[in-house]
Amino acid sequence: MLYLWIFGDNVEDRFGHLKFTIFYLLCGLAATFAQLAFSLGSNVPNVGASGAIAGVLGAYILLFPQGTVRVLQGQQVIQMPALIVIGIWIVLQFFSGIGSIANTAQTGGVAYMAHIGGFLAGFVLTFLFRGSRGAQAAG
Repeated sequence: MLYLWIFGDNVEDRFGHLKFTIFYLLCGLAATFAQLAFSLGSNVPNVGASGAIAGVLGAYILLFPQGTVRVLQGQQVIQMPALIVIGIWIVLQFFSGIGSIANTAQTGGVAYMAHIGGFLAGFVLTFLFRGSRGAQAAG
């Protein structure tokens, strides 16, 4: 939820409230289907909410490539490029997801493939949802 709070408001401002809601729900659906595709035999419930947040991160990278965020490092708060923060997060999801497919890691109930699927869906859907608002902000 922290990632949604940090990155979501900017994406919502760019898309508008209604488009953001539809975007968020579609990312959640994509995340759910991505997780199901890699865990058909699982009887663990799958919702896709964290995958929807991952979709917001995918959108943020495209919409705000120069964005910065404040992060806690040790005992101080520093500014870091959002691209690095999100990049580290997606790399961790990717390697954890690969490990969970190979059954070499315990996921603790984390749906890593949902995160990857949601992120990719958000990245792709951004091209459809940013429309004229994205063009105005970029120009």
